[in-house]
Amino acid sequence: MTNRPNGTLYLGVTNDLSRRVYEHREGLLKGFTRTYGLKRLVWYEWHDEIELAIQRETSMKRWYRAYKTRTIMARNPDWNDLYDELA
Repeated sequence: MTNRPNGTLYLGVTNDLSRRVYEHREGLLKGFTRTYGLKRLVWYEWHDEIELAIQRETSMKRWYRAYKTRTIMARNPDWNDLYDELA
């Protein structure tokens, strides 16, 4: 999640991405995403096992910002909101 192209980034894990993004977009959850107005889904990936998803999230949170940005740009160079893809 981000607030704008090259803006603040948030990484997380959920078992229901559509619901979780909706909660962030509507500001229903107190915390980092609401504080910084992060309402744009710019990247996501699916995992069949939660353990793998958590491992990937933990790894990515250690990445330098440049690596995260390159990962987003490889799939979504215009930083478009991908929320509608989930439907």
